[in-house]
Amino acid sequence: MTFKTKESRLFLILGSFFVANAILAEFIGVKIFSVEGSLGIQKFDINLFGVPDLSFNMSAGVVTWPLIFIMTDIINEYFGVRQVRFLSILTSILIIYAFLVVGFAINLVPSDFWINQSIQGQAVNMNLAFAGIFGQGMWIIAGSITAFLIGQIADVMIFHRIKKLTGEKALWLRATGSTLVSQFIDSFVVIFIAFYINPQYNWSWQMVAAIGIVNYTYKFLVAVVMTPLLYVVHALIDRYLGKELAQRLISSAAQKEFTGKD
Repeated sequence: MTFKTKESRLFLILGSFFVANAILAEFIGVKIFSVEGSLGIQKFDINLFGVPDLSFNMSAGVVTWPLIFIMTDIINEYFGVRQVRFLSILTSILIIYAFLVVGFAINLVPSDFWINQSIQGQAVNMNLAFAGIFGQGMWIIAGSITAFLIGQIADVMIFHRIKKLTGEKALWLRATGSTLVSQFIDSFVVIFIAFYINPQYNWSWQMVAAIGIVNYTYKFLVAVVMTPLLYVVHALIDRYLGKELAQRLISSAAQKEFTGKD
């Protein structure tokens, strides 16, 4: 297949950005950061379901996940449900592949001179640091991939259901609405699998609910704040494709979804 047409190049760019951000989210997600600390504000110290002192401590993966959902809605808008599903399945396979390669790399015997290094004046065991940063438990990997797939399926379905009701109007409603639902699913599924049914952690349902609500609150706010970006990306794509081609792709994607035909 050659990428000579504008629409084929657009799909390649959007798809590559989609996959890259999803894989990045998996690996940077091992870092937990303080939202309040990063913003320079006081911690909220929320109490939910008897779980005290909750604050917005988030996985760094949330940095790229909003971009993934924006890409999902954009690809959905121009290329339809089937292409989003294809990319979602492909991305899940590539994430698994990436973890397999990383797992193999972790188990390689390190060179003696490499193990003990000095970083910013502090002695660091590089082999342990490498394994700690890149290595993740199977439950967390399974939870993350499952949440990703379920969230993507929900996103594309809700996106087109809203579009069927509103037509071409209210892009913000179908994009933000579908993202908010899919983010809600993602927030709880990953925690449920990784920490509730995982015997290593065995969190209570109160802990799952409390952490899930805190995480979703952050994602909800970010999704709303980033809604204007969706319009910016949409406008740039329309300008690149031209109004006639852009409208033809949008109409074709909608027709395929509503009729069930390729």
